[in-house]
Amino acid sequence: MFTPRTHFDFRRFKRFIGGVVATFCMASMLGAPFAEASSRIKDIVQFESVRDNMLVGYGLVVGLDGTGDSLKDGQFTKQSLQSMLNRLGVKPTAAGLDSKNVAAVMVTATMPPFSRRGARIDVTVSALGDSKSLLGGTLLVTPLLGADGAVYAVAQGQLAVGGFAAAGAGQTVTKGVPTSGRIASGAIIEREVGFKLNSLKQVKLNLRNPDFTTSRRISQAINAFLGTAAAHPTDPSTVDIDVPKAYAKNVVGLLTDIEQLRIQPDQQARVVIDEQTGTIVMGENVRLSTVAIAQGNLTVRITETPQVSQPGPFAQAGTTTTVPRTTIAVSQGKDKKMAVLPNGVTLQDLVNGLNALGIGPRDLITILQAVKAAGALQAKIEVM
Repeated sequence: MFTPRTHFDFRRFKRFIGGVVATFCMASMLGAPFAEASSRIKDIVQFESVRDNMLVGYGLVVGLDGTGDSLKDGQFTKQSLQSMLNRLGVKPTAAGLDSKNVAAVMVTATMPPFSRRGARIDVTVSALGDSKSLLGGTLLVTPLLGADGAVYAVAQGQLAVGGFAAAGAGQTVTKGVPTSGRIASGAIIEREVGFKLNSLKQVKLNLRNPDFTTSRRISQAINAFLGTAAAHPTDPSTVDIDVPKAYAKNVVGLLTDIEQLRIQPDQQARVVIDEQTGTIVMGENVRLSTVAIAQGNLTVRITETPQVSQPGPFAQAGTTTTVPRTTIAVSQGKDKKMAVLPNGVTLQDLVNGLNALGIGPRDLITILQAVKAAGALQAKIEVM
């Protein structure tokens, strides 16, 4: 039996639910920009010891349509072919090996972390000799070695080549790279890399872009989630995590929960310049002190338009000759004006100001380097 004090007040409950919904909506609206700007820890770090392993091997590709190595010049191809046939019980003579349907190749593959025996991985096959194309070839059994010299996988299969080459007496057409191909699931794992992840007592996170502020924010986010000071940054690129008791023998669960946390990564003000292509990439935090910029070039353009002079149709004398005609134009860049950029301008202001001068990427590279030399560019310049 209910007493009057325990009577359910539906109106008060309805107001409470409405307030909760309104608060949730406001929090969602305020948190939307932060969520868009933040990144998952999974996307900015990599877990130590969870890494790929590079494999490499040397093999032979057979079945080519006359586009293989020249055995007379490629001695290593000839020796490899002889050695393979000897293992199969065939004793060929040196003079009998004149086929152009065989090519020596290098086989490379990437072994994912925690790969198990019997799993298959993709391989890339690249010509090593003077083969013209690997189209239609078949890779023979090739052991793939790791950095320690042990065999971790064995590759074999039909090559898939995206490029081709066709040649005639007066013209050659080449598309892509016909001397390189891939074999999907072409290698079988034969040896595992022993590593017990769940037995770790400590986990290390390696930042892809080392930064003091980012590493500290990562540790703070992890500690707030775990409710204990388990994470601590040791340097700009490493965050150590002591596995809590709640995750003992369950490091996979710990990494799964941690990698979904979101933080706002920080970055150094940086200007990256590629001199070869004229590409310029500027970070968000690039700032300028007060500086005046003027840019102008002396341009001399010389144009040659020779004309042919010849006598009339019925002239008794005269010869045909070429008369030179030269046009010279000089531009001193008088339309270029000096622009003043105030203190603390943003990246957008910098770009707008330099574009107002009408300069191209090549001149912009020189201007940025000069501004940096003057001490007015508050950023690091990296030339690729």
